[in-house]
Amino acid sequence: MSASPDSGLSRPPQTTRRRQLAELRGPATPPRPLDARALAALAANPGCRRRALLDGAGVDKSALAAKLGSPAPFGQSQFAIVRGNSFEAKVKADGGRELLRLIGVEDPGTVSVPELSAAGPEGRVARTALALREATAAGTWTLLDHPLLALEVAGSPVYLEPDAVVVRPDGGWTVVEIKSFPMVDGAADASKVGAAARQAAVYVLALERVAAATEGARVAQSVLLVCPKDFSNLPTASVVDVRKQRSVTRRQLDRLTRIDEIAAALPEGVSFDVAERSAEELTAAVESVPHQYAPECLAACELAFHCRSRTRQADAVETLGRSVRGELGGLTTVGAVLAAARGEEGDPADPAVAALRRARALREEALSGAGVRACR
Repeated sequence: MSASPDSGLSRPPQTTRRRQLAELRGPATPPRPLDARALAALAANPGCRRRALLDGAGVDKSALAAKLGSPAPFGQSQFAIVRGNSFEAKVKADGGRELLRLIGVEDPGTVSVPELSAAGPEGRVARTALALREATAAGTWTLLDHPLLALEVAGSPVYLEPDAVVVRPDGGWTVVEIKSFPMVDGAADASKVGAAARQAAVYVLALERVAAATEGARVAQSVLLVCPKDFSNLPTASVVDVRKQRSVTRRQLDRLTRIDEIAAALPEGVSFDVAERSAEELTAAVESVPHQYAPECLAACELAFHCRSRTRQADAVETLGRSVRGELGGLTTVGAVLAAARGEEGDPADPAVAALRRARALREEALSGAGVRACR
């Protein structure tokens, strides 16, 4: 891989790392690329070494979860994908006339739409960086349709493809996210907008890598979200501030342990080759990598049901959520929590233990007042 400023990467990945990750994945198995949605989910749980390694190695977690006996109903439906592609095609039809209108450009003929095709992802990343630099120097409206950006995550490159990037005459770069969920009366579902903002924040971070090497460039900290208006197929747009999502994602990505460090700690012979390894071998391989389960994983990771099952078997308090886990301090199992509340274990000077015993006393007092015997 090129290490030029155009690439947006600080240095090329080492061949030894690529070979090691290929061996973990299975030499005959093509890597499953990370996208911005998966990267945002990874950043939301940076302490999970298991997901970091599997994503970095390009392991198909859906196939792995199925082989482990814990398949997850995860991912978009085919109908949603087709609908999204159809809406995006409408927004970009006629040289992107509708999209440009939403941006505020009345004459599409004044907008440059450079060709971004090139050989391989490294070539497309370099071609995108060149187009961004040329557009900024020219000082004209430019629309980049499906540019390819690069971001280094835990020591490995990740390639990202936003729907579009607009370069303004003043050198500003704006990410455009096109989604098929409706915007009714000027507002869309808050959870969906939040997910889109987290995804767009990843694109903003990747753009900033290129902007740092481009004179006069600045990346907007807000993105243009394009959705169908009300219940029609007409596009409308809203500006979404992603400063908070960008800051959180940047901080979380910086916390991720490097992939080669995680791989170096694995036992000899570990492999996640779904095609060649048995369910028992894969289970042992997965369990050899530390994980950090939280209920939020169920909406973001294909291995969440497997991890939840193991966490429940271990009676770990992680099944109760991150906030509860943080409040319990050194009490790591549900059994230890109950024993501490009953006064059978734990240091009375520990604030968590004292709070549990106080809560149990208040519960018994309330139940006795209601004439109900407290359960032991």
